[in-house]
Amino acid sequence: MTSHFLIDGPEDADVTLLFAHGAGAPMDSAAMNAAAKALVLAGIRIARFEFGYMAARRSGQRKPPPKAETLTPEYLAAIDDLGAAGDRLFIGGKSMGGRVASMVADTAWTDGKAAGLVCLGYPFHPPGKPAQLRTAHLEKLETPALIVQGTRDPFGTREEVGGYALSPAIKLSWLADGDHDLRPRKSVSGFSAVDHMTTMGQEVAGWMRRVAGNR
Repeated sequence: MTSHFLIDGPEDADVTLLFAHGAGAPMDSAAMNAAAKALVLAGIRIARFEFGYMAARRSGQRKPPPKAETLTPEYLAAIDDLGAAGDRLFIGGKSMGGRVASMVADTAWTDGKAAGLVCLGYPFHPPGKPAQLRTAHLEKLETPALIVQGTRDPFGTREEVGGYALSPAIKLSWLADGDHDLRPRKSVSGFSAVDHMTTMGQEVAGWMRRVAGNR
């Protein structure tokens, strides 16, 4: 099956991000659109795609999200289908999409098909179940990675993540009072959702360019 992409940003951008959706919302959800807009404003070319179960929902098939590890072949196929230069391509996603990307990152990086990994709102554990960690593969990750996380994300708060044994290849960027969609409560943090999206876009774009320049 050939991947269908939703591509935004300049064709001549110096770096491209292949970006997958979370478990429950499609590639053109409000949260995905907001993230894409912020990244494009920062000069990034972003290619969104959907896993098969989510694409099937568009034709009325209500398929539940499968286990993340079963989606790794689809992510690897999307990398090949996009056909972007590996030294300028980064892979990632929001929530589950980022988790799946992290599972294939070392394979893609070692094969020269991707320069790094970007995750927005990584699901370190299910909400309310902090003991069910999804971090084993992140402890030995070799691929340069950036995880942008809200400090009050129910899938992994700053306090919780600070105690994890994560690979030194992973850089964490924290957004004050952000939830799983990186949205803060302005009355608490002083920041708006637009503020955090702008910060995210600039940090991701700057990090990607630095990593690409070091390859």
